[in-house]
Amino acid sequence: MSASRFRILTLNNISPVGLARLDAARYETGTTIVDPDAMLVRSADLHTMPIADTVKAIGRAGSGTNNIPVPAMTTRGVPVFNAPGANANAVKELVIAGLIMASRSIGPGWQFARGLEGDDATLHKAVEAGKKAFAGFELSGRTLAVIGLGAIGGRVANAGVALGMRVVGFDPALTVEAAWQLDPRVTHLRSLDELFTVADYVSLHVPLMPATRGLVSAGRLQMMRPGAVIVNFAREGIVDEAAIVAALNAGALHAYVSDFPTAATTRHPRCVTLPHLGASTGEAEDNCAVMVADQVRDFLDRGDVRNSVNFPQVITAGPLAHRLVYAGASTSPLSSMMLATLETAGVTATTSTSGTRGDLVYGVVDTATEVPAAVVEQLRQVDGVSMVRVIPPA
Repeated sequence: MSASRFRILTLNNISPVGLARLDAARYETGTTIVDPDAMLVRSADLHTMPIADTVKAIGRAGSGTNNIPVPAMTTRGVPVFNAPGANANAVKELVIAGLIMASRSIGPGWQFARGLEGDDATLHKAVEAGKKAFAGFELSGRTLAVIGLGAIGGRVANAGVALGMRVVGFDPALTVEAAWQLDPRVTHLRSLDELFTVADYVSLHVPLMPATRGLVSAGRLQMMRPGAVIVNFAREGIVDEAAIVAALNAGALHAYVSDFPTAATTRHPRCVTLPHLGASTGEAEDNCAVMVADQVRDFLDRGDVRNSVNFPQVITAGPLAHRLVYAGASTSPLSSMMLATLETAGVTATTSTSGTRGDLVYGVVDTATEVPAAVVEQLRQVDGVSMVRVIPPA
């Protein structure tokens, strides 16, 4: 790599609309890049492949990052970016379709109609005789419970209100910004148990992590009203699938709508399973690629961090001349030690900003003069440092 050009390895098919955000004069992108400065991925499993020591950032063109070894990247001082909200409308629309499919027996009804044979008169007679088996119920007036009121869940909640449903939600990490986007008729509940007790439909919009694995459990299913519906366009492991199937077989649960087919659900008569279509629209793929390409570019070019799942948000203002960035343990006074090392080396810091997230601190320092390579190496030896990088000139 030249002093002013970055190499980006792309895995899966990253939308050309997103890649166009990376100026070819400054960025080389491709699927065969060796020793890349950054990686752009969709569903590729990075847990099963080596990640080069040269990688400075990873961008996930989507929201979930369970295919990326985030803790290991944090230890290395590598930010992992995602694209929250970029696919929100696509998922919201499919959730609405799932609610309707479950309520109106659209799948079984379609299969019934496709199996009919004969002339029009015969078909009409068969339809009138058979349609009662597919009678459903309306969404309006029923209670939709949304778990997770972020970019996707908030839109689902608002759509439920527009459909005439009573909408309740639960999100202990609800941000002020997300709350502003909610229809005022959405009721925020205090606990998951309360939510399951009042729900006719539960729609899941939380990431898969230890705290959410098996969130829809046998105990919570027993709290639900008879004939309820679970809609899962989040992640497979958020539900206890064995408990779901048992509730379906017992008639306690009316339907399970999932974007993650499994052997237990694919052919179950009360399951609607789709092949992970939540964000599978051209618009969503473009939006995700644009967002994550912009974030990786801004980090490499400026050191700015936006929408990282493991680094604090740090956004700088104004033009830069001489800049370095660093990351390391927040348990030590790392920022002070970095500035002191620069001062001792005769390098004047003109501005400095930093932020913390968990046990990690990330900082950006502008200096009056270029930081010599020897000083950069000194900074890398400071106790607790995991990454130091000089921003190359454009």
